[in-house]
Amino acid sequence: MSAAGAPAWELAFAPASAEETQALGAALAGALAAGDLIVLTGELGAGKTTFTQGLGEGLGVRPGIISPTFVLVRIHPNLPDGPRPGGPDLVHVDAYRLEGEGEIDDLDLENWADTAVTVVEWGRGRVEHLVDSWLDIELVRAGAPAQGADHAAPVLDFDTEDDDEPRLLRIRAFGPRWAEHPQVAWPAVDRPASAEVTPGAAEVTPSGAEVTPGGAEVTPSQREAGR
Repeated sequence: MSAAGAPAWELAFAPASAEETQALGAALAGALAAGDLIVLTGELGAGKTTFTQGLGEGLGVRPGIISPTFVLVRIHPNLPDGPRPGGPDLVHVDAYRLEGEGEIDDLDLENWADTAVTVVEWGRGRVEHLVDSWLDIELVRAGAPAQGADHAAPVLDFDTEDDDEPRLLRIRAFGPRWAEHPQVAWPAVDRPASAEVTPGAAEVTPSGAEVTPGGAEVTPSQREAGR
């Protein structure tokens, strides 16, 4: 349906531990709804499963999230007694072994779109044609080079236990669904100053304050006074 151009906005975080990586996933979950697609990229041990575990916790789905490498698709239903009763399920996909749009289409991911948030590991360049909007999330272990928005990571991840070490986590938003930055109560995790917000796309916090690209908060009253 859509081809990737420039992202509508981009954020980067530097979680220092697996706990912080999970906290970022849980925070993002609050902005997600049924039909949303996350394309998840990262090398061996980068933290893809750890991030998805946090995402599942925030969505309030059945626990036990592990890498779907050998089964391609795992479905985690929403828990009626969880933090988001009646919310979306989580569909966790591994697209590494899939070749071409035909094999991707055979998964019938559209069948879950009305009821689930779909996370596709190794999905970059493979699943974007299915939707008009998606979040591209990349995790890089400390000291490893980023893959870039148009380059799929070449390393197969059989790992279900991610090392507890610093990482870079980058979120890029594409399509009309994400034209405006959602209000997300991000946890206190370090952000690289060079990649907090794309030009012209100030982050809006739940309090209504904006975070400028330099990281300083500007309240609505301060913004009006400066006009």
